Amino acid sequence: MLSRTASNLFWMGRHLERADTAARLLDVGQRITLMPNTETGYQNEWASLLQASGTADLFAEKYGEVSQEKIEEFVFFDRDNPSSVASCIEKARESGRIVRTALTSQVWDALNITYQDLRKLERTARSKLDTATLTDFTTSSTSTVRGAINATQLRNDGWHFMNLGYGLERADATARLLDVKYYVLLPRIEFVGSGLDTYQWQVILRALSAHRAYHWAYGGDITAGQVADFLILNGESPRSLITSLYEAVWNLEGIAKRYGETVPNKARDKAREVLAGLQSRDIDMIFDEGLHEFLTWFIGEIGAISTLVHEDYLLGGA
Repeated sequence: MLSRTASNLFWMGRHLERADTAARLLDVGQRITLMPNTETGYQNEWASLLQASGTADLFAEKYGEVSQEKIEEFVFFDRDNPSSVASCIEKARESGRIVRTALTSQVWDALNITYQDLRKLERTARSKLDTATLTDFTTSSTSTVRGAINATQLRNDGWHFMNLGYGLERADATARLLDVKYYVLLPRIEFVGSGLDTYQWQVILRALSAHRAYHWAYGGDITAGQVADFLILNGESPRSLITSLYEAVWNLEGIAKRYGETVPNKARDKAREVLAGLQSRDIDMIFDEGLHEFLTWFIGEIGAISTLVHEDYLLGGA
């Protein structure tokens, strides 16, 4: 496969997953605003989402003071924000257009319809849109494209590149959504284990569409340790860090088998190393290390794997 084709398929998957994540971040913020306010020291929930997504400086430069309306504009519509829903869907559609012959008609149609529906939303008065509408549009549209990919695409190297993009982006996204919990700090240590603490963990589960699955896996009680275990180390959880990394390794293995020794496979080796690092931990070790510190390490490692994917496969002249 030509490196430019592989690159467009890889980034199509990443940008679709990134759009989904941006919408879920909006959902997290909106749900957290429903909580009763707390004493001085409780960080602004919207500012926390900007910190977790790495876009706080860009937002401050353009919008200044944080408000829900400004956040929604920035995270969903703003084309100057490369991680906004609108930017990511446009980039995914453009990548798909460039490699149109590598996509089935069902995948292209789903991708193109998503883009056209986005354009309709952009022409709608903001006063007629709420966070739930924006989130539901994004999650349902990106799920439709993903479903078309898995239902109709050949399981060839192109399919591996698309799903590798999905897997790496999802791993990064879940880590960043979990990191919101770090930035939305409880005002005092005695709030740990309180109703406020439990509600915040419920918000994370619902934003990841994982609330029911969590209860199937762990029963009725919601605790920090169990939620973190479910979203980090539980291999049955579809959005967990370890599941996303399993999928990335599996797709890298598939690519390596097809290309043999013609590429160095540094990305595959690095992904295996990070996966082994996850497998060597339990949730108590992660909390002892510090949840934020662990997530910072993991996000950095996903970035390193992505860089190696580009070096191994996507930077060729073909």
